Amino acid sequence: MRAETGPQGDDRVSRPTADEADPRRWGALWVTLVAGFMSLLDVTIVAVALPSMQRDLHAAAPAIQWVVSGYALSFALVLVTAGRIGDTFGRRRIFLIALAGFVVCSACAGAAPSIVLLVVARVAQGVCAGCLAPQNSALIQQLFRGAERGRAFGLFGATVGVSSAVGPVVGGLILALADGPGGWRWIFYVNVPVGVVALVLGLRLLPRTAPAGGQRLDLPGVALLGAGVLALMLPLVLAEPGGLRRMWWLFLVGAALLLAFARWERRVAARHGQPLLDPRLATSTGGYATGAAIATLYFVGFSGVWLVFALFFQNGLDYSPLESGLAVTPFAIGSAVAAAVAGRLVERLGRLLTVCGLAAVVLGLGGAVAVLRWAPGDLAVWLQTPALLIGGLGSGCVISPNVTMTLRDVPVRMAGAAGGALQTGQRLGAAVGTAALPGLFHLALGDGGQAHYRSAVAFAVGCGVLPMLCAFALAVRDWLRDPERDGRDCPDEISHSHTHAGQP
Repeated sequence: MRAETGPQGDDRVSRPTADEADPRRWGALWVTLVAGFMSLLDVTIVAVALPSMQRDLHAAAPAIQWVVSGYALSFALVLVTAGRIGDTFGRRRIFLIALAGFVVCSACAGAAPSIVLLVVARVAQGVCAGCLAPQNSALIQQLFRGAERGRAFGLFGATVGVSSAVGPVVGGLILALADGPGGWRWIFYVNVPVGVVALVLGLRLLPRTAPAGGQRLDLPGVALLGAGVLALMLPLVLAEPGGLRRMWWLFLVGAALLLAFARWERRVAARHGQPLLDPRLATSTGGYATGAAIATLYFVGFSGVWLVFALFFQNGLDYSPLESGLAVTPFAIGSAVAAAVAGRLVERLGRLLTVCGLAAVVLGLGGAVAVLRWAPGDLAVWLQTPALLIGGLGSGCVISPNVTMTLRDVPVRMAGAAGGALQTGQRLGAAVGTAALPGLFHLALGDGGQAHYRSAVAFAVGCGVLPMLCAFALAVRDWLRDPERDGRDCPDEISHSHTHAGQP
């Protein structure tokens, strides 16, 4: 395998051919997937433990909310910058440093004696998770080609889908096993042995590559992007304590900062500099802009509906957190199975796979809502199982194929930044969904009883399906507009009409 030694944007970046493929690539993939699963699981697993944390630490409601919000916010803030740093200084190095930090922060969160220290540990843990995430997709692009890349992204997609869906189940199970005061601490402690094993295996299996020479970090771009994402996400992650009402004006600030970031990046690229996120990823890389938009819209609905279901099952039907998580397990199972299979089909079916997957998700969630709205009380949970399974099978055909189709034409040397930007869109979508859909649920619920709970879950999940329908329309347009692109081999680079420093 050729080393990542190309100076000034040269694209000689660990490009294994069939004969040069790293024999440890599948082992390396599993290391990154385990680390990615832990970091994404920690977005949702904590939610079920918030009441016991609040009691044990004598924390106020706004403070305890930062245990979730601080992690989500810091996670999203560093994604693009961490991806660019990995592209520049070596993905293996950044991955291992971030994983070690994640393990240490998990231990500190578990041992935190006060709410202040717990929030600080969670914010630091989110930074480490945000540094891990873009290295995962970048390492897949670096290590795999052709049909193998599709299978690898299939496993990656399964990891994303399952980790997001099973967080409440795993959290409820841990609390059930570690009953009593302080049991919530094991939600963080469980990361330590798993992370240590992944770290040891990563030292052995992840490929060593020389850092790219002559590279500089675009610090003004980092500042503009970070401030813009912060301004957009802060009202969303603090929506429950009234953040949307008090800080709505930050959306305008965020939009202005991101516009300034886009203009700055175009200016840097026009001067043949080294932008944080090259504008031609959106303008000249086939499928990237559309795929990023599909991912953002999909995660608005995908992330928010699970909170709505949890509110319905726990508050409306008096389920325990574990029972509530188990009620939606068919979706997670379907997603895991379909994602692994979809990775083998994406090279042949391309964007059509995403189109069919989105249609199945909309059909499955719509069917589940209809059952919960009109089926008899105790039977509703059982009758919704086939619908959720169909939705899960569809979701598995959305996340991993969309990642593959979005990143397939991105040059390997830009893989970290491109993957970070894609995941930033997912995090923004998730923040919108987790803020908006529970709010719509409570709005529809009003002061009603159990009958109103049924109407509320139907209304809120129905609203979550709307952005998925928009994603479906984008996927159909992309498929119809460029059907010949489906099934082609993945090129390794953007056209080299420009060969200046930092240009793809």
